[in-house]
Amino acid sequence: MKHRIVHALQKYFLNPPIKALFALGVVPPGYALLETIGRKTGKPRRTPVGNGRVGSEFWIVAEHGSRAGYVRNIESNPRVRLKLRHGLLARWYGGTACLLPDDDARERQRWLAAKLPGSAGNAAAVRLFGTQLLPIRIDLDT
Repeated sequence: MKHRIVHALQKYFLNPPIKALFALGVVPPGYALLETIGRKTGKPRRTPVGNGRVGSEFWIVAEHGSRAGYVRNIESNPRVRLKLRHGLLARWYGGTACLLPDDDARERQRWLAAKLPGSAGNAAAVRLFGTQLLPIRIDLDT
């Protein structure tokens, strides 16, 4: 039940304004746009995520684990793109995603908060609304 409520809130109320800002070329602080390829349609699917860039890696802790559409898309095709802030503008970066079910999600969030102090709020929201936390590492193309 918690998953259904949170999913509906994100899909219809929280994510659309963030996606609209990205479409206008404005990157909201603390966010990135993840693009996966739909496992059934083959079309690009875009999802706002917390900005977890640390060097040439990008980290996400998925709230709903393998129940999240973008996680299932990554399982089908690990090649992804991320739209990240680059100065005043946004830029696309390619990468390869790796699901890490054996990684401790809460410890990963603590590690990320130490590396990116601005991510602590996102981590708290993920823990509050999440049902099955799953760490994901994306190795960015250089």
